[in-house]
Amino acid sequence: MTDTQQRIFCKLTSAPIDLRELTDFVADPGAGAMTTFIGTTRNTNDGRQVIRLEYECYPGMAEKEMVKIAAEVLTRWPIIKVAMSHRLGQVDIGEASVAIAVSAGHRHAAFEACHYAINQLKETVPIWKKELYEGGELWIGSQTGTSGSLHKVQEEDRA
Repeated sequence: MTDTQQRIFCKLTSAPIDLRELTDFVADPGAGAMTTFIGTTRNTNDGRQVIRLEYECYPGMAEKEMVKIAAEVLTRWPIIKVAMSHRLGQVDIGEASVAIAVSAGHRHAAFEACHYAINQLKETVPIWKKELYEGGELWIGSQTGTSGSLHKVQEEDRA
């Protein structure tokens, strides 16, 4: 295992995200800063009452893209370690969909790297999000290739 590989942890999971697993991985005696980002399922979006989110992905490609982003973070900033986890399947209101942890010698680099990592993940990793809400569902996010459109679910479709 290379030095870079030892400094990266990326995981797709159908279980709840364990933030402690990520922060334990990036913890280092040389780190003066550790930043985390947790993206959670909110109960409303664009005026709709959200019931839950569901995530699907192409696992091999998604994991490779996450590692690629983490490796880029290590080359662009003086980062010690980076960890990312994304949830798959059903994610209920208040639960984490994605989490990122970054450690660095100083806070500026840690904040910038964490911000960059979540933006790149949302833009490039082939993970697709379906929002289920009262009266319908909607695939959303840049990975869908469109801004999304409303899909009304008929009562017989739910049965």
